[in-house]
Amino acid sequence: MSPARASRRTVLTSAAVVVTGALLLTGCGDDGGGGGAGAGGKEADTRQVTDATGREVDVPAAPKKVVTLSEPTLDAALALGVEPVGATAGRGQKGVSTYLADKAGKAQVVATVAEADMEKLAALQPDLILLDETTAVKGEVSKLESIAPTVVTAKLNEDWKKAFTTTADALNRKAEAEKILTGFDADVAATKAGLGDNAGAVVSVIRWQNKAPSAVGRGVGHVGATLTALGLQRPKDQQGVGTGHSEPVSLEKLSTIDGDWLFFGTLGEKADGEKAYAEAVKVPNFTRLKAEQEGHVVVIQGSAWNSAGGPLAARIVLDDVTKALAS
Repeated sequence: MSPARASRRTVLTSAAVVVTGALLLTGCGDDGGGGGAGAGGKEADTRQVTDATGREVDVPAAPKKVVTLSEPTLDAALALGVEPVGATAGRGQKGVSTYLADKAGKAQVVATVAEADMEKLAALQPDLILLDETTAVKGEVSKLESIAPTVVTAKLNEDWKKAFTTTADALNRKAEAEKILTGFDADVAATKAGLGDNAGAVVSVIRWQNKAPSAVGRGVGHVGATLTALGLQRPKDQQGVGTGHSEPVSLEKLSTIDGDWLFFGTLGEKADGEKAYAEAVKVPNFTRLKAEQEGHVVVIQGSAWNSAGGPLAARIVLDDVTKALAS
């Protein structure tokens, strides 16, 4: 056989394979599955989302083993009924944030806000990893991608509702998130309407740690945004976007944290806040605060107020404010 004839036969054979393959794919596409791929095909099992950094990520359509590497993504996942197999420790805590502990009891702690234990994380064999820029792990996305599809849900200082919606999208639960936010906004409106004499009050939020306060909850996080939505004001030094998660205040400048109301906590449970408050009232300048003198210091579950949170933390903030100012 001549080289030319052999070459032609090869081309014809290749073409026949392509046509046959196309016919088979067409047949699969007409079987009523609607996914454009056969059982187990990528298109049927995954979907593409665009994360907060602009990356397009193929994620499972129904993730089974999710790891959340930031406080807001853990909060958001739990609010949506997804219990992660791996999570981050709460800020300043060994386990997850205490306000989430009853919902995330099965999650193994594989990270802190400062770093992730890649070995422990990989051992969980996750099919989806969620994080945002509140954690230092944001600089290791390339390593995380080698373990599982990784979605960065929010930039630093992102509006908490937007961050929640992006997390919900990655989990394919956007409709559920919209219902949660609609209900939350309705309750905010109801509380705002019932503030009475406290309408427009100046509200201070502090965390007491190492025998001194730090101002927290500035900007559009779950605390700042909720207080703003309620029409409440903040002390001058707690307005605008903060330079960090918290800003220490010296005991000589305690007057800067004063307001009509002061929400007071630690990084832990309300009981920890009560102990810290007993310590604070021994500080002479603290007893001179208007909020203290008028009995307007509210001890809170600090882990919900003083962490970087999501809808579950925002709900606690709203409930605490409603009970104190609108009841």
